[in-house]
Amino acid sequence: MTSDITIEKVMNSNFNDFIYLVERLAEYERLQPPDEDARERLRRHGLSENPRYEAYMARVDGQYVAYVIYFFNYSSFLAMPTLYLEDIFVLEEHRRKGIGSRLFKFCAEQALDAGCGRIEFCVLTWNTPAQGFYEKNMAEKLNWYFYRLDRDRLEEVRRRTGDTVPREDIE
Repeated sequence: MTSDITIEKVMNSNFNDFIYLVERLAEYERLQPPDEDARERLRRHGLSENPRYEAYMARVDGQYVAYVIYFFNYSSFLAMPTLYLEDIFVLEEHRRKGIGSRLFKFCAEQALDAGCGRIEFCVLTWNTPAQGFYEKNMAEKLNWYFYRLDRDRLEEVRRRTGDTVPREDIE
């Protein structure tokens, strides 16, 4: 267990360290890392006056070794906000030292402080280490399917309907 873990908000001054960690997660998940345009959107969306997400990094011995991204959505059934955990990632050489658990607890504290009724997240089906981590931290696996429409499919949905609702018609 690492006892000297500090958690710091992602800011302009440490943004490149954050991007490095995001790229390491993409590598781990066998996905394309953010390109230059996506990195700029990450900066703009996370560091603006009204950010679309919150991001924090864990520092150990002066080095950033992990990060977490979350944002808030809303549960109509609970009538409360939900903290959606988008990413939690620890560099491989720093795993099993309590860093991920500390970041997860940090998220739980943020959720409670924001009046949330729950935290939600997704785990890749092949990522059994992450599944074990979350279950060890009291998370319940749900029997839900996770669906996605990427940008191209969103455009196709718009084309198929052929009929858009003008914003002024929405009350």
